[in-house]
Amino acid sequence: MNTKSLVSISDIGRDEILRLLDIAGRFEENPNRRLLEGKVVATLFFEPSTRTRLSFETAVNRLGGRVIGFSDANTTSSSKGETLKDTIKMVSNYVDLIVMRHYLEGAARYASEVTDVPIINAGDGANQHPSQTMLDLYSIYKTQGTLENLTITLVGDLKYGRTVHSLIMAMRYFNPTFRFVACEELGMPKEYKIFCDENGIRYSEHRDFSSEVIDSSDIIYMTRVQRERFADIMEYERVKDLYNLNNSMLTGARDNMRILHPLPRVNEIAQDVDDNPHAYYFEQARNGLYARQAIICRALGIDA
Repeated sequence: MNTKSLVSISDIGRDEILRLLDIAGRFEENPNRRLLEGKVVATLFFEPSTRTRLSFETAVNRLGGRVIGFSDANTTSSSKGETLKDTIKMVSNYVDLIVMRHYLEGAARYASEVTDVPIINAGDGANQHPSQTMLDLYSIYKTQGTLENLTITLVGDLKYGRTVHSLIMAMRYFNPTFRFVACEELGMPKEYKIFCDENGIRYSEHRDFSSEVIDSSDIIYMTRVQRERFADIMEYERVKDLYNLNNSMLTGARDNMRILHPLPRVNEIAQDVDDNPHAYYFEQARNGLYARQAIICRALGIDA
């Protein structure tokens, strides 16, 4: 495995996280720097994506590199039965870096073990999404001025939501307090609660998305109930609308509170929230460009 791969947010520690946030800030000031001249990056998306794929490809283009890859695995040799191992080893012949999204948990880790080319995990099933975590951390830092001692409320699909899993793991260095707001079927998996216990992270679980929870939060992180993760469509229909946020629910929110969402949203955030000063999810998506530029440079050993 290439030591510059980023498969899980746990692959990097506190100092490296803070260094990447500092680099992301410099890229926000000047995103157009030809640091990847002569470099080729493959974006291999075995699962649909809009924001993640486009922001990675934009990051490479703004840094002067070139992109190859696919956004539909049905157009590749995997549809003919080619194994993931063979696909990765074949693509590794042509590129300096692979950015990969896959529907199977652990696929990115496996890919990193069969090639010396660095791998960036752009999401593997319900497991991890470390580049999303870096842009989330950058968004939190920009809006709060710190990562320390914050109260963060995670709402909705906490079972399958890889973004919230990665965020918990990254925040262990910064003394957070988490609120987990979800129904029983979509509650935070036991292994992440054990992780919190083992790392001294305070958390509480809530079934109600109450004004008390909203009004005492620094960050509210909304998530979409992901239809694609449900084998039983009736179960999805039953839980999809349990946790929705609208403008009237924000009247008592702290001035510093910001609403994040990894997007896409369905109806878990009403459109009347979009113009509220607490809304930050579209700016959050823009921050993905700068965070991913920083991650790409780290993976390629480029001093930015």
